[in-house]
Amino acid sequence: MLLDSDFGDGAYFLTTWQAWRDHPQRPQQLHYLALMPDMTSLQALQPLLEKWPQWQALAAELCAVWPPAVPGFHRLFLQSGQLVLTLMVGDSTACLRQIVASIDAFHLHGQSWLTWSRPLLGTLGRMAAAQASLSICSLEIAGLEARQAALEQAGFIFDKDASRAIFSPRFTPRSQIENTPAVIDRHAIVIGAGLAGSAACQRLARRGWRVTLIERHAEIAQEASGNIAGIFMPLLSRDDNPSSRLSRNAYLFARHVWQQLGGIGNAFTGATCGVLQIARDAGHAAAQQQLADRWRYPEDFAEWLDQAAATRLAGNPVSNGGWYFPAAGWVQPQSLCRAMLDDCGSGLKILFEQRVTTLEREQQHWIARDQNGVEIARAPVMILANGCEALDFPQAENLPLTAIRGQITHIDADLTPAITPVICGEAYLTPACEGVCSVGASYDEDTDTELRQDSQADNLARLANILPGWLGSELPLAGRVGFRCVAGDRLPLVGGLPDQAGQSSVREAKLKDLPRFPGLYSLLGYASRGLIWAPLAAELLAAQLGGEPLPIEADLAAALDPGRFLLKKQRHDTKPVPLKRAP
Repeated sequence: MLLDSDFGDGAYFLTTWQAWRDHPQRPQQLHYLALMPDMTSLQALQPLLEKWPQWQALAAELCAVWPPAVPGFHRLFLQSGQLVLTLMVGDSTACLRQIVASIDAFHLHGQSWLTWSRPLLGTLGRMAAAQASLSICSLEIAGLEARQAALEQAGFIFDKDASRAIFSPRFTPRSQIENTPAVIDRHAIVIGAGLAGSAACQRLARRGWRVTLIERHAEIAQEASGNIAGIFMPLLSRDDNPSSRLSRNAYLFARHVWQQLGGIGNAFTGATCGVLQIARDAGHAAAQQQLADRWRYPEDFAEWLDQAAATRLAGNPVSNGGWYFPAAGWVQPQSLCRAMLDDCGSGLKILFEQRVTTLEREQQHWIARDQNGVEIARAPVMILANGCEALDFPQAENLPLTAIRGQITHIDADLTPAITPVICGEAYLTPACEGVCSVGASYDEDTDTELRQDSQADNLARLANILPGWLGSELPLAGRVGFRCVAGDRLPLVGGLPDQAGQSSVREAKLKDLPRFPGLYSLLGYASRGLIWAPLAAELLAAQLGGEPLPIEADLAAALDPGRFLLKKQRHDTKPVPLKRAP
């Protein structure tokens, strides 16, 4: 794993890539993490890379996956996944604190690292692997001796020319105690063959894991992942809160993974037709216009359109202006699940029509048993990706998950307005898939599995508010009912399951201090955004299992940790009660 203090024009990255690719004894995979204070657009990157004809093929591959110029961590797979580039876009001091990785080599160059404080330089020691190397590109910089002293205090020993150092501290770094992954048999059981489970299988199989997928139905994607069409798009907010940052990461990563699979419309059914998100009223439209003025997103990511422009794009009158996401669109979830599972190859074994009712831990393995106590499968790692059915297991019964009913209305394509992009807002309308357009979805807090007229009427009424010129109230009752798995804070639960019966011995506990069930993990609570959550959540869990750099910022990973609810409860329970003043 290599950390580059400044991606810059990409020259050092391309040099490293070329050298690594040509080395006869190179490691099977290289993780290259690069800080990037100012994101370069693809249009600006291409002329820079053209300066080096010797790297033409590498530069072309990099440009083909280059993301939009938006902040955050961007994980990119190059050279058939053997080279993993994680671009960390934004203020380098903030990004550095968010890295979770064990770095083998540091390369300090460019201008950004010259602004790092002494304590920030000390963080390099906390993320350094044993005997990690460090190189400084130029010795002709002001204050070099003070920076070297800070690095020496962090555990780096410099050679005579002061440009290179080795991490060899006199103490055992906390990072090497906490972050060393357990040596385990790379075999996992995944329960649930929807989007969450299929993505977990794909990300693990790509790393060489053996995966046993257990599904209670006779076919994949029969629950919430069984809709004809689902839309994918990011979520925007004025303050760019964690939910928005996570959805942006998830949306961009999903698109990248799908591209690696073969692309939408090729490897699986769907279209990158764009999504037009209409504001709910004039006040909301004004607020969104202010958001657009503040963030000035690149047009290949998001563009605010006034009502006239949105109407032209929609091809039908719309009620307000809206956000246009040109690279968003719709996907048939079941076809995507099949593509992800097909990508697993021989490393995947699927067991259909098997209902797991009991989870047991025995000799470092988890055992999945049916209702008769018969063993279905066993493995060191167990991953729950079966939505709210996970609550049936005692190990997960206290997770704050709720099943929310969603009814989608199906309309014959000949009866709907002719649209190119997906139209959404308070409801959504997809282009035709198999001759049917989908309108949805209701948000009902009941358990009725049958189609209902009131839910359909509500779907159509909300769509009419977006497309005021269209009325579909006399349509026959048709559609599908599914149940979203939703957490209390509307974010997924990704990672090791906390042991609710245990109690942290640390007075002011953190997530790392919580007791966990060894080898038991969850991929749950994707709500209405399973299409984009599934790839990123699976990548995050796979990285955690393999001791790899995390694909997102540390605070965002913490926001998805299944233990966050238990930690909040423990902190509340141990909060000191203020003494009442005597009368």
